[in-house]
Amino acid sequence: MAEILPPVTDPVLLKELDALAKRHRVAGGVVMQLIGYVGTSAESLLEKLPAQVRGGLDGATERALSGAMVAAERSRGIVSDRPDWLNRTLTAAMGAAGGAGGLASSLAELPFTVTMLLRAIQGIAAEHGFDPASDEVRLECLRVFASAGPLENDDGMDLSFLAARATITGPSMKSLIAKVAPRLSAVLGQKLAAQAAPVLGAVAGAAVNYAFTSYYQEIARVHFGLKRLARDSGADEGVLREELVARIAK
Repeated sequence: MAEILPPVTDPVLLKELDALAKRHRVAGGVVMQLIGYVGTSAESLLEKLPAQVRGGLDGATERALSGAMVAAERSRGIVSDRPDWLNRTLTAAMGAAGGAGGLASSLAELPFTVTMLLRAIQGIAAEHGFDPASDEVRLECLRVFASAGPLENDDGMDLSFLAARATITGPSMKSLIAKVAPRLSAVLGQKLAAQAAPVLGAVAGAAVNYAFTSYYQEIARVHFGLKRLARDSGADEGVLREELVARIAK
């Protein structure tokens, strides 16, 4: 029998949940802006990639995620967390460099962008009072990548991601990377195709990376904002999550 969760009635909690739902809609605004800029659908973008590239994206993404976890964590002891605008600026510059050389340079730029995105997500986790070095928070940072990408004009994946619960165990980290990789590879495939377009080139690379960074930063703030709200209020996180999902789905 499914668990019946009592509704949230505390006006303070409801106000916080409304703010998180609004932030989620901001991420959706990034979706529409980028789709408008690219001028095509996500599915059409993927079809523009060579079959060999499409076929190797899952493995490449899984390797990029695994490498990004190590690189992002090591960098925390060297470089302090950066503000959102600086992360967007840096990834935009990387996207411009990748897009300037077409598909080949875009593929080479991909793992660096994934590392930058993960590092930005880790910074937001730390900002909300969570330790990015802990296994639990490392897992939660990866789960942010399980949301729909900024070229998906569909909240369904976002909502299922928010509603999901994960068991935190050692092997689950590797397992989650394997599960997230196919979803993220489809998103990154759209990014590659958009910034590798001959006419758009470096400009598209910068715009796409800027939008990707903005999107995942907003999703991370929703995700860790909800967890902080549960921690600070003592409310059940599952109850708060259900209330948030209901607000987003309206």
